[in-house]
Amino acid sequence: MNAFNYTVSEYLRNFINGEFVDSNSKERFEFLNPSNNKILGTIPAGSEKDVDMAVKAARKAFESWRNMSMSKRSEMLHEVARLIRKYKEELARIETLNVGIPISQTRSQVERAAENFDFFADMLTKLSEEVYVDDDKFINYVIRSPIGVAGLITPWNTPLMLETWKIAPCLAAGDTCVLKPAEWTPMSANKLAEIMQEAGIPAGVFNIVHGIGELSGAALVAHPYVRLISFTGETVTGMEIMRNGASTLKRFSMELGGKNPAIIFADADLKRALDAVIFMAYSLNGERCTANSRVLIEESVYDEFLSMLAERVEKIRIGDPFDERTELGPLVRPEHWQRVKNYIDIGIKEGAKLLYGGDRPKGFDEGNYLSPTLFADGNSEMKIFKEEIFGPVLLAMKFKNEEEAISLANDVVYGLTAYIWTKDVERANRLAQAIEAGMIWINSHNVRDLRTPFGGAKYSGIGREGGKYSFDFYMETKTVQVALGRHKIPTFGVI
Repeated sequence: MNAFNYTVSEYLRNFINGEFVDSNSKERFEFLNPSNNKILGTIPAGSEKDVDMAVKAARKAFESWRNMSMSKRSEMLHEVARLIRKYKEELARIETLNVGIPISQTRSQVERAAENFDFFADMLTKLSEEVYVDDDKFINYVIRSPIGVAGLITPWNTPLMLETWKIAPCLAAGDTCVLKPAEWTPMSANKLAEIMQEAGIPAGVFNIVHGIGELSGAALVAHPYVRLISFTGETVTGMEIMRNGASTLKRFSMELGGKNPAIIFADADLKRALDAVIFMAYSLNGERCTANSRVLIEESVYDEFLSMLAERVEKIRIGDPFDERTELGPLVRPEHWQRVKNYIDIGIKEGAKLLYGGDRPKGFDEGNYLSPTLFADGNSEMKIFKEEIFGPVLLAMKFKNEEEAISLANDVVYGLTAYIWTKDVERANRLAQAIEAGMIWINSHNVRDLRTPFGGAKYSGIGREGGKYSFDFYMETKTVQVALGRHKIPTFGVI
């Protein structure tokens, strides 16, 4: 399969109550091959009626799914993981074809998708309950119970991995769900539905309604039977979702945008820091919420590190995402390419120094290819410093001391991640305490431990998922108090 000559006509359908079905709406949307912008296929414009059918199927399936034994649910989710690995190469190629991420990177994402199911299938059977004893009067215990139907709304950048990140804990918790995949990259969701069928997941437990956010997404958020919404995507969209769901008091988990700093101190292992900064800025084509799109460098090593950075960025291999050697593929859509290019043009006008990239690479006349772009000598007033670009664009700037590094790191509305590079353990921990972000890595790129909470501060989100934190979201917490004797009860109305 080669991205430049591969053609397919995929007529995707919704997946409701265990079957692939056409939408009630006759309108359909095209999705594209990012390498050449040729049409790969179409999805239905999911309607309010489609969403209602899917939600009612999920609600009907909820009673039997919630009452299934934990060991049986766990067994079925492990089977989903096994089948994801069975179809690993097919899934990786589907993802590369539809998203444009190089095949070497999508294979890792598919493995992570399988790990998500295995992890939550195991964790389901290991959940411990809390018990509190009040002398000899009471025993209080805390239990978790499934909530109901969850609406899962996922982004276009790493669709399969982020879909499974939500689906696995949702189903493990005993909830059922309706997935609304991103309309730009819908292909892997339908393959996942086939896997769910093969794994024996009961009809109605997992459903898909395709379409655009303003139609199917809005209908899912507004539906009174949907009790939870887990959303990953752009911050303004997250705000709108919360407004639309407020009237039915939905529970929300929001993983939103990021403008994440990598902070390089002079005593850091600069070669390791260099590898990590480049990987986190340009892998996944720069289309990742956890990217370190700002690199803050201590002034005594600024020139040295910037020189090393520029030399390496120039050597990043751009090409067909199906080529095993490719490190940077095409951006997802023409309109997104233009959005990123507009930010580059703004950066030049604002006075940032363009060291490399900034436009379409030579020899790539088709598709949404953009050279890896490196700016230097930025300042905190620039838009390219403050706003999320979501592309292969990195801004470097210097700082004088620890206090300035913290100030610069926090001088944005976002607070998803930060990466600190120093051999001074005390300083690293001071910064970790002071930086306003949900996740901090010290002397590392983004390496996930699935037991830990994932989520952001400020405009980067609300709530946490991962490990037991996912079950805190997808399950209701209930306190039961048991009287051990005949304690005194106040009496009213007794003469």
